Amino acid sequence: MGQRKRIPLRIFAVLLFISASSFQALRASDDAIFYDSFDDDFEDRWIVSQKDGYSGVWQHAKSEGHDDYGLLVSEKARKYAIVKELDEIVNLKGETVVLQFETRLQNGLECGGAYLKYLRPQEAGWKPKEFDNESPYSIMFGPDKCGATNKVHFIFKHKNPKSGEYVEHHLKYPPSLPSDKLSHVYTAVLKSDNELQILIDGEQKKKANFLSAEDFEPPLIPSKTIPDPDDKKPEDWDEREKIPDPSAVKPDDWDEDAPLEIVDEEAEKPDGWLDDEPEEIDDPEATKPEDWDDEEDGEWEAPKIVNPKCEAAPGCGEWKRPMKSNPAYKGKWHAPLIENPAYKGIWKPRDIPNPDYFELKKPDFEPIAAIGIEIWTMQDGILFDNILIAKDDKIAESYRETTWKPKFTVEKEKQKEEDLETGASGLAGFQKKVFDLLYKVADIPFLSAYKLKIYDIIENLEKQPNLTVGILVAFVVVFVSIFLRILFGGKKQPAQARVEKTNVEPSESSTSQGSGENEENKEKEESSAAPARRRSTRRDN
Repeated sequence: MGQRKRIPLRIFAVLLFISASSFQALRASDDAIFYDSFDDDFEDRWIVSQKDGYSGVWQHAKSEGHDDYGLLVSEKARKYAIVKELDEIVNLKGETVVLQFETRLQNGLECGGAYLKYLRPQEAGWKPKEFDNESPYSIMFGPDKCGATNKVHFIFKHKNPKSGEYVEHHLKYPPSLPSDKLSHVYTAVLKSDNELQILIDGEQKKKANFLSAEDFEPPLIPSKTIPDPDDKKPEDWDEREKIPDPSAVKPDDWDEDAPLEIVDEEAEKPDGWLDDEPEEIDDPEATKPEDWDDEEDGEWEAPKIVNPKCEAAPGCGEWKRPMKSNPAYKGKWHAPLIENPAYKGIWKPRDIPNPDYFELKKPDFEPIAAIGIEIWTMQDGILFDNILIAKDDKIAESYRETTWKPKFTVEKEKQKEEDLETGASGLAGFQKKVFDLLYKVADIPFLSAYKLKIYDIIENLEKQPNLTVGILVAFVVVFVSIFLRILFGGKKQPAQARVEKTNVEPSESSTSQGSGENEENKEKEESSAAPARRRSTRRDN
């Protein structure tokens, strides 16, 4: 039997704290407008949407490493929708309201949302079993990440008193979400003085004012004036700040036809130049592939390599004098620029009163009648827990201390232990990523002429994996050297022969393979030994 692991004293104390504080959480729930801990199965309280396309399966599951339950997103690449009607409608006008919930991205989050929607009453036009992305909400709040998007949304819908239309107002510059796999708690405090506070794990990350044009896009209160849509720029309006000098005359000695470069007549052919040697020769090590068909593939030609004799000489082939800059070159003549006496500045239409302008002392929020989770995600393992609506941020703080913080502390301790245990393997994983990156660099098209040499370097470096930092430095030096050689010129590199056969129709079996599998096979082929690549080289007709 293996040795029993001892529970660290710190974690044991936290577990005792969880048990002792559970009573405090229950008593605090009396002060909450709504609270769901998901300790019991959700099916008798929450309604899963039956709308087409929402096939994601919700589960009542434990958070990894805890006995605490939550609402789990169980499958990848699915749409999910579930809703809970509140026992009483929550009024957001003129009162402080706190929205809070926990999420744990147990498998991370690459592309998907983990936010909540606080829905308007059903009279606005929605039904629980038909809940979808079109269902009208008052507030949307929570994490969202995909591609360049990485933020904690706060969006509220507000009815324009002039047009009667509902407009989405997005919080500008929202905070980013934590990138780990631990439990985190998100809090939005809507205060009666129009202030909004966004907290992550109890720490304030954003403060905004609902009436400020600097904090929401579009602003809640429109601008007092707008550009006149009927105002047109006069035809004689001159926006050119500078103009060519009309009195300037091209000098008589200005030669516009002089070339940029001329032959350097003073240059002399270097000693040792091999006039009769070609720059490239057939690769003497190349052999005709056994499966080469002259009738189908054409006459086989060996791939070219740099002539070894040219490596030791100043150059090969016919010598020509190099070009040099032409001291007489002046290019096309242009009159110098002067200040434009008719310049009137950049034209813009005049401002007129905005017919859609209105004033507000407080946002006219719609009430909340239900809480919904409606997301599309490529990730599974998203766990929602401890959803709270309260009228006092002190209540939300109490819940964070009793429901979230103990779990987070245990998870952090466990993460530290795992980091220590996997330190060596983590280094190995890092080294693998380094070499994978180097192989991808070698596949860059403009380095194709140096590909085999780069492969040889990488293969030699892989034999000394402990020198990871030195490897990176060495490879950067090699890469920069090649780049400078390409940028500023050098000896002509050997042409790469094509390897595909011509006039061959793809078989049915090959066309049925997915592009992902083809890419994988391609990578496997390219990762084989360099000599094998050389032997498979062919040339198109």
